[in-house]
Amino acid sequence: MDDQNRNLLLAFALSLLVLVGWMWMFPPPEPTPSDVADVTELPVAGESGAQSMAEAEVASTEELPRIDIDTPRLSGTINLLGGRIDDLSMRDYKQTTDPGSDVVHLLNPEGTRNAFYALHGWRPGRDMDWDDVPGANTPWELLDGTALGMGRPVTLGWTNAAGLRFTQRFEIDDNFMITVTQGVENTGDATARMAPYGLISRHGEPDDLENFFISHEGFVLVADGRLSEDKYKAVRDFRVHERENTNARVTEVAENGWLAIADKYWMAAIVPLPGQEFSAVQRHIPSRDVYQARADLPTVVVGPGEREEVTTMVFAGAKEWSVLRAYERDLGIDRFLDAIDWGWFFFLTKPIFATLYFIEGLIGNMGWSIITLTLLIKAILLPLAWKSYVSMAKMKELQPEMLALKERVGDDKQKMQQEMMKLYKEKKVNPAAGCLPILLQIPIFFSLYKVIFVTIDLRHAEWFGVFNDLSAPDPTSIMNLFGLLPYAAPHPDSFLSLIFIGILPILLGVSMFFQMKLNPTPTEPIQQAVMTWMPWIFMFMLGWFASGLVLYWIANNVITFAQQYTIMAMNGSRPDLLGNIGIKKNKKD
Repeated sequence: MDDQNRNLLLAFALSLLVLVGWMWMFPPPEPTPSDVADVTELPVAGESGAQSMAEAEVASTEELPRIDIDTPRLSGTINLLGGRIDDLSMRDYKQTTDPGSDVVHLLNPEGTRNAFYALHGWRPGRDMDWDDVPGANTPWELLDGTALGMGRPVTLGWTNAAGLRFTQRFEIDDNFMITVTQGVENTGDATARMAPYGLISRHGEPDDLENFFISHEGFVLVADGRLSEDKYKAVRDFRVHERENTNARVTEVAENGWLAIADKYWMAAIVPLPGQEFSAVQRHIPSRDVYQARADLPTVVVGPGEREEVTTMVFAGAKEWSVLRAYERDLGIDRFLDAIDWGWFFFLTKPIFATLYFIEGLIGNMGWSIITLTLLIKAILLPLAWKSYVSMAKMKELQPEMLALKERVGDDKQKMQQEMMKLYKEKKVNPAAGCLPILLQIPIFFSLYKVIFVTIDLRHAEWFGVFNDLSAPDPTSIMNLFGLLPYAAPHPDSFLSLIFIGILPILLGVSMFFQMKLNPTPTEPIQQAVMTWMPWIFMFMLGWFASGLVLYWIANNVITFAQQYTIMAMNGSRPDLLGNIGIKKNKKD
């Protein structure tokens, strides 16, 4: 290692090695499959005989009334056919930043595009059939209430031919949690056995699926403290489970857990009460391209004249950090905050976001909060960076001697390396001193990138002017005079976006150019060319990155430049920023 540039390459290589090593050493645990006893096996769709849950999801032609859902944050309806929660919109979120944009529709009825819904039912036990228990096509009757709202529950009812009276009671809070209490009363003369379930069903993959490695979209399961995430393709590749007779995985949960189908910013989840054991079923039905996340609860035995109730919860809404954290703390939902994909560096991502969230609460502007966070991070790392910058100042002073040394030894690389090490030793310079600050900044950068990319608090977050979505690429370009004209910049998927970049990527390239001018100049011509062109290559490469991340990088470069220039000047080195080497010594000899 003869200069800071090699340190940088080494740092990136070591970071990659750490990531690969972590995945190899700590692979996710394999869940343990198991079966639910004392209830009827689920036949595959299309099989003669009993009706399976997959078959029950074929939409009925019967039209039934709907029950309104009306809260400050949610609007929609409950379908009396099956008691399905299949129409839900979020009042606080719009699909785009356009003022006239429609709100985000999370749940949609079967038969519509992107069908996505939640429902509850019962699996028949011994001496019972699927017609004896409520399922996806049960015609429920409204028994109590008029519309579901805060403090306004609704109750549905249905009675079978054997005198079993089933009820579903829905309650909703001021955010995104719906509590569903399933009840059964036995007015007959025979003991009944059945098992309640709750499920989330999605027909096909969503249209806006990004399939980007940095963000998880698909299935999420927490089972007794273990978190597992599976993309849609992974679920399609599950082996055929003997009980489910579809591509499925069944995991036993002893005390605490939940399972969901999640998008980047939203999710729908089935959440049994903490302490409740259940079987978590994640499956794909190939014949209908349906994905399901289902919680099968233990069998309930109801004797004549007895009544039993089972309560589960349905989360359907935005993955807001404050809301998820409140549910985790107040309701005891284990690791509910991990519905947000924090990534490998979760030990950094979580505190970084918590700090950013706190700063944004004080300032009220996410753009300035990112800059403030950058200042804070640089202040924390300054003691470590100080030694690095001092080393760079000494390395900068050695540049003339390094060039003279190269002219003296010519192309003899071994001799050059020996002489360089001798020179470093004489001048008491450690060329590797800058590695540690860079190694620390790489995971911080990746973590902040993760925060900006996956957390909903950055979605449509404004800075100023045309920068009204820090999770999206820079909306400016020369084509709209960098935001002065009311025209959109080239779409990120367009080739033009690689050429007509915005003002932020340009500022990034300029700030990186001046920041790199403070580093020792490589002696090798190829290295010199690479380091000369690197700022401008990054400028075009990062043109399609989230503008919030580019803003962080600009702020980081500017602050780093100010710190490094000041420290180098204090140690007698004032670099000529417009020259190649240009050392202006300011020492008192």
